[in-house]
Amino acid sequence: MKKIEAIIRKSRFEEVKEALHAIEVNFFSYWDVTGVGNEKQGHVYRGVSYSTTDIQRRFLSIVVSDPFYEKTITALLESAYTGNVGDGKIFVSNIEETYRIRTKETGADSLK
Repeated sequence: MKKIEAIIRKSRFEEVKEALHAIEVNFFSYWDVTGVGNEKQGHVYRGVSYSTTDIQRRFLSIVVSDPFYEKTITALLESAYTGNVGDGKIFVSNIEETYRIRTKETGADSLK
């Protein structure tokens, strides 16, 4: 099993959510976060200059069984992509075990 953590643009969240549902990844957690990006220059939008050092993003935490790993990464890469600086990052780590509290199921069965 893998834990996939993705930091994406808030504006791409609906597309990402639809892409995950399309591949049957129907459970994940998310929350709004603020981070500091690599780009140090400001931008002008509609005549207003704004700083890009503090960036509003959405953080997703997804745990999937191994057969869903590649599909999940592909869905995230394709749906969160804009081609511009600040599209986000994806981090992957191994999960040793999972438990469903209500049924006491373990492993991949607890993710269904």
